[in-house]
Amino acid sequence: MNTTPMSRPPHDAQALRSMMRTDLVAAMKAREPETVSALRTAIAAIENAEAITAPAHTDGGASSEHVAGTRVGVGSTEAERRTLSAEEVRSLLREQITDRVAEADRYDAHGRHDAADRLRREADTLGKYV
Repeated sequence: MNTTPMSRPPHDAQALRSMMRTDLVAAMKAREPETVSALRTAIAAIENAEAITAPAHTDGGASSEHVAGTRVGVGSTEAERRTLSAEEVRSLLREQITDRVAEADRYDAHGRHDAADRLRREADTLGKYV
């Protein structure tokens, strides 16, 4: 993607994510579907990794009479998300790259060179953030 010059990715996870979102908007405006696809998938993977698992309902707090095991009341839906380090974000991006390259190899083996090339371009896009 040639929309933003990038010499080195930032060391801060928030700055890295902000850069990815800025590049996503630029790619959408420039109509670069492979870049959009790669960035959307990567950002979603990061957000999924930040999600926490719901705690088991073991305390004697208020629960709903309509749905068993659910909580009600102020703050019952609030939960702090995990904060990933820049290295954890880069690790997720490396996994995304590895998955795309492996899938591209499978596509090549089945003669789908166009799909393989697309996945490799997506992997190259993500490689700029690692």
